Amino acid sequence: MIRGYTALVDTSNVESSIAVIINITLERQTEEHLDRFEAAVRKFPEIRECFLMTGGSDYLLRVEVANAGDFERIHKEILSTLPGVLRIHSSFSIRNVLATKPKRL
Repeated sequence: MIRGYTALVDTSNVESSIAVIINITLERQTEEHLDRFEAAVRKFPEIRECFLMTGGSDYLLRVEVANAGDFERIHKEILSTLPGVLRIHSSFSIRNVLATKPKRL
């Protein structure tokens, strides 16, 4: 059974793309709150990846932006409207050091 295909895009020549890593903390971590948040995240193609996490935050998201203004729009129109969000902490990448093909278990 084929579960999917992966394409690794070389962005080293694309200076207009900046990866932003976003840590999200929810107000509550009940199954209902997690389900609502995850359903909302799936509606936005701007959110490239979303991971349920352990540790200091509940979710880690990755978005790609052209500039700070583009991120401001995503922050205002998407991130701050997601249900149950208590805290948003964003970090801009400087450059990608390593990208590998994900392993399927």
